[in-house]
Amino acid sequence: MSFESLGLRPEILRAVAEQGYTEPTPIQEQAIPVVLQGRDIMAGAQTGTGKTAGFTLPLLHRMAAHASASTSPARHPVRALILTPTRELAAQVEESVRAYGKHLPLKATVIYGGVNMNPQIEALRAGIDIVVATPGRLLDHVQQRSINLSRVEFLVLDEADRMLDMGFLPDLKRIMDLLPKQRQSLLFSATFADEIKRLSDSLLRDPVLIEVARRNTAAETVTQLAYRVDQARKRDLLAHLIKSQDLRQVLVFTRTKNGADRLAHQLDRDGIRADAIHGDKTQPQRTKALSDFKEGVVRVLVATDVAARGIDIDQLPHVFNFEMPNSPEDYVHRIGRTGRAGSQGDAISLVCEEEMRMLAEIERLIKREIPKQVVAGFEPGTAPKSEESTRGRGRERAPQRRPELPPAAERHAQRAPSEGTPKPAANSHHLKQPMGHAASHGKRPQRPVAALLGGLNKKPA
Repeated sequence: MSFESLGLRPEILRAVAEQGYTEPTPIQEQAIPVVLQGRDIMAGAQTGTGKTAGFTLPLLHRMAAHASASTSPARHPVRALILTPTRELAAQVEESVRAYGKHLPLKATVIYGGVNMNPQIEALRAGIDIVVATPGRLLDHVQQRSINLSRVEFLVLDEADRMLDMGFLPDLKRIMDLLPKQRQSLLFSATFADEIKRLSDSLLRDPVLIEVARRNTAAETVTQLAYRVDQARKRDLLAHLIKSQDLRQVLVFTRTKNGADRLAHQLDRDGIRADAIHGDKTQPQRTKALSDFKEGVVRVLVATDVAARGIDIDQLPHVFNFEMPNSPEDYVHRIGRTGRAGSQGDAISLVCEEEMRMLAEIERLIKREIPKQVVAGFEPGTAPKSEESTRGRGRERAPQRRPELPPAAERHAQRAPSEGTPKPAANSHHLKQPMGHAASHGKRPQRPVAALLGGLNKKPA
């Protein structure tokens, strides 16, 4: 099937072609016709399968039928609202809206916390058709009366499961009360839980359920592997794997903000250029870290789960779980950063004895066993006692955990002015949501897990 067969407007097809895409992904193939019919949908798909284009393209098509060419702000009320859980995801979704709507007379903007509100207020005053927002900052604008949601025709909840995980349900209910009852609502989620079902019951009208893969599964293009290693030797093993195999663009997950900062500093000290991204970083810092990582200035990006949900990097080859996530569902989201749009990717977990129970829970969730290996010189139980005492208890295990800020606290922090709205990364192609098969031009050869294991003298676990 081609995009032409979906009945999209010529201006949209032209923009899609300019991005180098010709065939829709399964979620796009199923969702786009339903959205064009004006139906509400509840759609689930593996992360990295093109959910963003699944709602962006038909939404632009429907809005273009009644678009105003006038430059008057009064002729540009907010007609579409797209809510996302994180700043990074909001920026990427808005970039997709601009890319695929570039030939249409529709105006879009993004509003999120961590930056000065004034540029966002000025953009809204100029007249905006489509707003992409995080819930907290959107409510800040509502309180400031800088946005009017009374004429919204289309509502999209992107990564709805993550919004609930982050405690945004009260904010979502407040926002729903401000919207017209007659609207088209689209709910997209990587996973479906009971809370998502309850939210859909109150939000959607006779929705069409779309699922293109079994729930809570990882893409088949992601090769998964677990290395068993003592907690105190994790950082040494990570550095060894990166250096010995000359790995580039490595996304590493930790559970805490302190742990992310500490690991990035230690890797830098080991001669591996690294940076960290998490909720305590200012938005300009987060934007720069992500841009440096995409452009290859930084070799390793260490991230927490909350900050990393919006990271979308074309053909990202390697994801490491330095610490196993507290929630098995978060494992699916983490490794979904690689193997996107049909490309190959590796997901490597460094698992200590205390985390074997977490690994077993993940295997039950994804209904498959993850192969386990040990690396010569890093066998469990072989760490020197001095190393265990100085590194295991003091630095690596991070006894004091600082959780991500709850929505109310984050909104309070977001109100502080900063340097202003950050500029998008120079290579905006990397901000696009993958649509269909990866473009053949510029595709980087992927390093399979077999190559990662080569020369490491591995032993069976």
